[in-house]
Order: sequence, then structure tokens, then C-alpha cells
Amino acid sequence: MGAPSQAPTREATLTLLLRQGEIDAAGLASQLGISVQAMRRHLRTLEEDGLVESTTVTAGPGRPSNLWRLTARGHQHFPDGSETFALGLLDSLAQSLPPEMLGALLNQQAHDKADQYREHLGDAPLEQRVRALVDLRSREGYVSDMAPAEDGRGWCISEFHCSVQRIAEEFPAICDQELQLIRLTFPDCQVERVHWRLESGHSCGFQIVPRSNLSEAKTAS
Repeated sequence: MGAPSQAPTREATLTLLLRQGEIDAAGLASQLGISVQAMRRHLRTLEEDGLVESTTVTAGPGRPSNLWRLTARGHQHFPDGSETFALGLLDSLAQSLPPEMLGALLNQQAHDKADQYREHLGDAPLEQRVRALVDLRSREGYVSDMAPAEDGRGWCISEFHCSVQRIAEEFPAICDQELQLIRLTFPDCQVERVHWRLESGHSCGFQIVPRSNLSEAKTAS
């Protein structure tokens, strides 16, 4: 039989913090049946991984103590049912609405999101706006990067992780909405998809070309 003094697992510690909100190392150690010193070492490891954080508190005489809690990343460690909910909702909408109405809803969502993006990006030069969008998308879970386009025209955004991939696999129209979103975010540019995870490769990619470049190219030809 497993003894309660066995070293706590990562999951046990995170679950206790999830259930109890904030607790000190002594309280965790007591519940997991290990020494406070071992618990502190374990918490420091979790802190280095960005899963927990602490606040120093003083309660009466004696040395201050740390109250530990989950970070936002720590909460994300636990299963999230939002993807399943979104799939169920889209499935219900697809069965109850005409295709053109579902498309209109997705298109409206793209317009609303693009408005938020443009407000954040402002009127900066294109390179700065593309970089700012990459930062925004990365925070949303897309693991994005940017580089000059291979043909020398504009910039290429690559997204190596799609936070809605499972939904897109069931409803490819989501990918059309993503392309529309990038186009609406850069109305002064031509935006084309150059990579698509659902077809091949390991990333989705969008090339963003200033319309001024396109006009110069036509004039030169």
C-alpha cells in the first residue's frame, strides 16, 4: 500500500491549490504527508514552471510566511470544457440555421475581432503592426512568428499552434473566418493564405503585402 509520506506528485499539489485557493507550504505538506522543506522545494519547481506564485504575509509575531496559489497558467493546466462547448454550439447552429446565416454569424465575429485588433495596432508602420498582431495572437495561443516574405513583398505570419484547431477540423469555415479576420485587420494590404495546417505542413501562414507595393509592381510591368 502507498504510504501517505510518499513525495507529493505534481498533480496532487496543483489540485490542492485549485481546491483551496491559497495555502502555505506547511498546510500543503501536512495534507500530503511530507516535510515542509520537501514541500517548499516542490513549490519552487512549480514556480519556475510558471504554475504557482506566492504572496508574503505576516500574521502576528514570528517570521513571515508565503501563501501559495495557482497562476493563470496553473489554472490552464486543468481540462477546459470550452472547446467541447463550442463544438456542440456550432453543431447545433449548423443543424438549425441555413448555411448562409451561419456564415453571416462567423463573418460578424471576424469583423468584431478585427475592430479590436485594429484599435490595438493603431496607425503604426506595417512592420510594427504585424509584430504587434503576432504578439497578440501568441497570447491567444497561436504561437505565432513573422518574417519577411520569401518573394520580398511584405511580411509572412506563421502560426505553429492553432488554439481552435479541433474546432476547425470539424468546421473548416472557421479557417475562412481566420483569413477574413487577418484581411480586415490590414485593410491597406492584400492578405493571402500561404500555408494551411489542415492541408499539409506544420503551420498556417498568411502573407501581408501593402497595396502600395502592388501598385508599384503593376506600374513597373
